[in-house]
Amino acid sequence: MHLKNWLLITAFAGLSFGQISCDNRQQGQASKETASTKMPKITFEEKGIYDFGTLTEGDTVEHVFAFTNTGEFPLIINNITASCGCTTPEWPREPVAPGAKSSVRVRFNSRGKSGQQNKTITIFANTEPSMTDLQFKALVNPKSETTKTS
Repeated sequence: MHLKNWLLITAFAGLSFGQISCDNRQQGQASKETASTKMPKITFEEKGIYDFGTLTEGDTVEHVFAFTNTGEFPLIINNITASCGCTTPEWPREPVAPGAKSSVRVRFNSRGKSGQQNKTITIFANTEPSMTDLQFKALVNPKSETTKTS
């Protein structure tokens, strides 16, 4: 009789623990989903690859990629890296409030470049996903040599 009671208590405890564990897992998933929907979200006005068109080697051009924080918390851009030293990004160092607009300015120096150029700028921020890529392209023609006449 004593063994039967012990088995019943153990079975009941196991079932109760399993139910609590399942409830906690579901609550954890729900809070994870809620957190990801409330995170800052960087939404750019332009989609796709920005085209600088045709440049002459040595030209420096820039473009402003405007964005809005469409999330529910302040957006913080931690860093921006470029795929080439010829590309210089500038970004807001202060948090961007929910609903606020800001921009990333990208400067491309074509000195020493020729042909089709495809560059990527990677934004690291407190968003999900934590990295966002911007891209641009340009066709760089070589400088024409000036002819001297005597």
